[in-house]
Amino acid sequence: MSPEKNIKALVDYGIKTGLIDEGERIYTTNLILDVMDLDEYDVAKSAVEIRSYSNTGEELEEVLKGLIDDAVSRGVIEDDAISRDLFDTKLMNCLTPRPSYVRKRFEELYASSPLQATDWYYRFSCDTDYIRRYRIKKDMKWNTATPYGELDITINLSKPEKDPKAIAAAKNAPQSAYPKCQLCAENEGYRGRMNHPARENHRIIPIELSGEDFFFQYSPYVYYNEHCIVFNKRHVPMKIDKACFEKLFDFIRQFPHYTVGSNADLPIVGGSILSHDHFQGGRYEFPMARAEYVEEFRIPGYEDVEAGIIKWPLAVIRLRSEDYHRIIALATHILDAWRGYTDEEAYIFAETDGEPHNTITPIARKRGDVYEFDLALRNNITTDECPLGLYHPHNDLHHIKKENIGLIEVMGLAILPARLKTEMALLKDYILSGKDIAGEEAISSHAEWAVDFMKKYGNINEQNVDGILRDEIGLVFSQVLEDAGVYKQTPEGLAAFKRFIDTL
Repeated sequence: MSPEKNIKALVDYGIKTGLIDEGERIYTTNLILDVMDLDEYDVAKSAVEIRSYSNTGEELEEVLKGLIDDAVSRGVIEDDAISRDLFDTKLMNCLTPRPSYVRKRFEELYASSPLQATDWYYRFSCDTDYIRRYRIKKDMKWNTATPYGELDITINLSKPEKDPKAIAAAKNAPQSAYPKCQLCAENEGYRGRMNHPARENHRIIPIELSGEDFFFQYSPYVYYNEHCIVFNKRHVPMKIDKACFEKLFDFIRQFPHYTVGSNADLPIVGGSILSHDHFQGGRYEFPMARAEYVEEFRIPGYEDVEAGIIKWPLAVIRLRSEDYHRIIALATHILDAWRGYTDEEAYIFAETDGEPHNTITPIARKRGDVYEFDLALRNNITTDECPLGLYHPHNDLHHIKKENIGLIEVMGLAILPARLKTEMALLKDYILSGKDIAGEEAISSHAEWAVDFMKKYGNINEQNVDGILRDEIGLVFSQVLEDAGVYKQTPEGLAAFKRFIDTL
């Protein structure tokens, strides 16, 4: 297809999705010509039928690819994955309204309904290709039954693999402190570079949480439905404290159809960006939300707040009340107690050599008139046997999951590395053919695990092998979460958990 046809198709897409209107056709066409480094536009060559665009964005992907291929062929850009992503984001910015329009529209819809506002903003973030739907749909997703209920498993394939040329270019790119991190407000409209993603089609919504300025956006990778990020206007470190709890509940009051939580504020048990205060949420019921109490209790002075231990692989206290102020007060009391709590018998140490170890991963939600607050107790102590963390996936599970267990996984949704797609395909072949798994370097790390689980099944064949592999991966994730739990769901673990509760 000629560049004129793809340019017209992209402009048609903008009009059809409402990003621009018909009166902006010529203006938008000229913006795209500028990005494409073209001086002329032959209208006669642009004739193309108005196509329909699906919710998965494949047609948009095709149009953008045509324009990128043309730019590569003329030497406008280099032909590598990062350069292509930087360029198509620049193209989409030609269709993306200015921040003032986006914020005004969000405010107008919010005045009618928070749900209408987020529905529109999420669709907008998809239509601008900030959320690349055609990549998100490649993610592998399934559910696995475990002793803790069904867990949600995903193999993340939406982050593009960096090719060698792109890796080399990123390594040689000049270092910059602008924006300070990928969460900073300065990312809005930023053109990106070889070692920082383009955000020219990115628009953020200002909100206020407990008197502080924050911004609301969606994650470009959407690990779950309407995966949002709420980040501080200032580049300040994450901190779990009473103020954090107040902000979480303020967000829930403003967006009651969302769940929201915070990563812990210590390395190993925290998220990937501890340097910038932020929360994550979304319109999604996580498996943790379905967990029920294994034991209920009341804390002296807070008898009006329902409390209990839930049946979950991590150690979680759930608080429930119609008065969120009382939940915040009790949660702060629990946090303060946990920060300083040591139980040598259970190998819980508040600190060693002055380094603090105890913190909490908090999650807030609302059910009808009742607020819920889940407090996952965390500890980041390391040992000689577990240098990456005692309450971290242990070595025998690293073939499936080695990375830190952050907020999303604490709630029961696994985000597993893309390598597993090809490794499981190869493992499937070796299982069905009876070949030596340990002898193949690409999957040798899975050999012991595979030999062990294969004993459970009388006959593994072409019809059931995929389901077996998915279930076994899910069961490994369940073990990963158990490893991250400071108290296990065993008589000994629950007894140790109760010793802490008795101190409250």
